[in-house]
Amino acid sequence: MKAILVRVGIDGSCGEWNAPVDPATGDYVYVPIPEAVGAPVRPGLERRFEEAMPALQDFAARHSVGANGDPHLPRRLLGLSMHLDPDFEHLTYGDDGARRGSRMRRLAGGDLLVFYAGLRSIRSAQRLIYALVGLFTVTRVVSVSEVPRERWHENAHTRRARTGSDDIVVRGDPRRSGRLARCIPIGEFRDRAYRVRPQVMHAWGGLSVRDGYIQRSARPPLLLDACRFHDWFRAQDVVLVRNNFGP
Repeated sequence: MKAILVRVGIDGSCGEWNAPVDPATGDYVYVPIPEAVGAPVRPGLERRFEEAMPALQDFAARHSVGANGDPHLPRRLLGLSMHLDPDFEHLTYGDDGARRGSRMRRLAGGDLLVFYAGLRSIRSAQRLIYALVGLFTVTRVVSVSEVPRERWHENAHTRRARTGSDDIVVRGDPRRSGRLARCIPIGEFRDRAYRVRPQVMHAWGGLSVRDGYIQRSARPPLLLDACRFHDWFRAQDVVLVRNNFGP
């Protein structure tokens, strides 16, 4: 078994905002990054940030807002297209198979994609909460060129009118994949960067990056002992749900 840790979701460097989380309960909202400028979407397949609004409004209604501000989307994002990837409804994740996703191209059935995001606490003005938000047990990896027209709507990379020649789509097993119903915090700020907590990294069996560095994910790191990580994950007893924004 192999496992790759992948950073996803809107953040300060891509969207200039972080989705909200209540660190006391793990309640959060998954909000994707904006679609890239100059990446037109096929007619009728565009996904917009307004789709996340009901989940954010529900989150706001269930939580008193603390010192870190309003959990609603900034107005500047409304009307923009979002790059909905991973798509937890269709259990797909797309990437450039020649560069960032080169390791993913070699994944096989039963391997893992583990998704994390940098979330903003509503309880205090503390640093970001880096947490796991999803997991795919892989069924197969396909080239975007292999995806038939009737399945273009299932992933952000196949929704694009112009696709990269090396783009791939990873598909998750519906029985063992989804978005986490509650996130699992894994990170802390130390040595001038966000890193996986030492005790968590030890429980996982290590990462292929120095001292658990997860602040950026230009080349997603490998989990060095995928079976050990999987045992740890199952012990967290978190439900996987097959939707992007619902409760």
